[in-house]
Amino acid sequence: MSKTSPTNETTIETDVVIVGAGPAGCVLGYLLARSGVETVLLERQQSLEREFRGFLFQPLILRVFDQMGVLDRVLTLEHTKVRDIAVDVYDRSYPIMSLEAAPGPYNYALLMEQPPLLQVLIDAASQFDSFSYRNGTAATDLLCEGNQVIGVEATDREHDESITIRNRLVVGADGRYSTVRKAAGIDPGLFESTLELLWFKLPATVIEDPVLAKVGTSGALLSFGLGRDEAQLGWPIEKGSYPQVKEQGIGQLHEQLVAIDPSLATILPEYLTDFQQCSLLHIEPGISHEWRQNGLLLVGDAAHVASPVGGQGNGMAIQDVVVAHSVIMTALNQTTGLIPAETLRRYESIRRPAVKEVVRFQRRAERPFSTFVKYGDVVPDGMKRPLLRSLFWGISRTPLPKQARDTFMWGPAPVDVDTSYLMDVSQEK
Repeated sequence: MSKTSPTNETTIETDVVIVGAGPAGCVLGYLLARSGVETVLLERQQSLEREFRGFLFQPLILRVFDQMGVLDRVLTLEHTKVRDIAVDVYDRSYPIMSLEAAPGPYNYALLMEQPPLLQVLIDAASQFDSFSYRNGTAATDLLCEGNQVIGVEATDREHDESITIRNRLVVGADGRYSTVRKAAGIDPGLFESTLELLWFKLPATVIEDPVLAKVGTSGALLSFGLGRDEAQLGWPIEKGSYPQVKEQGIGQLHEQLVAIDPSLATILPEYLTDFQQCSLLHIEPGISHEWRQNGLLLVGDAAHVASPVGGQGNGMAIQDVVVAHSVIMTALNQTTGLIPAETLRRYESIRRPAVKEVVRFQRRAERPFSTFVKYGDVVPDGMKRPLLRSLFWGISRTPLPKQARDTFMWGPAPVDVDTSYLMDVSQEK
């Protein structure tokens, strides 16, 4: 059966089009709008109320939000402040990192759902005449002339409309399965991983601490408190084993999770009744070999697929766009017409080394964790319990190097918003 083409066609001209209204796209959209740049932000989904996997926002991002002038609004949203991080090993808690021990005022992280945060950023950007947000509009291809990207082709399915957007720069901020990256012929550069994460939600009352990793008989369990109502939990499993987990049945899954956290025994039968309530997250990190072309820039997961190890994804993406904003503004002011790849070099020269450092850390951290998940069942519980408790007891009593804590809080190369380009908010609509 042939596809039906949209009956309406629209052409738009703008300075910058951003594809993807995740944290990276929304932050960049606000920064450019407040800098007076004609900006169109496209989001394929009609609603922001969709599944996100990144809930942690590190102290650096709080500082960025403050420099953007939106932190006060962000803190009015439902959130949890994370001041200390611990691991629970066979019902004994071992502290790993204290953010509160660092100098203030940003000596905590935030746990929060993404949709309300993204809405705050979109609403803030929409106060400027230069900004346009089009939800329910999927970028389908890049518009090219020779070796130059001159725009995007998009479809607004709700209004049966085909849209051509011509611009000076396309920014791909559309995540790990980026349409923009694929259309540009750029390989995501994924690294091999032996783990996957099985995610599900339970009532917030199931966890006492906002961020916690629990270790027990059948592996580890990650939990994130998301406010008064919900908690997100993730169970690392061996890559490719999910079909077997499903075949064993939901009851067997309950038993394995209870073996890690006995307090879930009465909760799981009531709130996790079907595998349709679960989702599988692939862990493979990656770094694309190319982040920029003539008229094109990739940011966030489109440029470098984040691993959930260490909760760095949101921070890496937002740091990207803080640097990209400054580079784009310089390019717009110093050139006419399409922004060439060479003019965007400074963005990549700043961000690629920092991203490589984070990915190296994530891959190193994953190896022992992967070994535990894969071979943990081979070691008798009577040996495994005292061994792991001794290991984490030693870790908890060895001061975490300040450099490691600071890298988690601020990233390998901390960034700041170039506020010299930002208009006073009195110039809003």
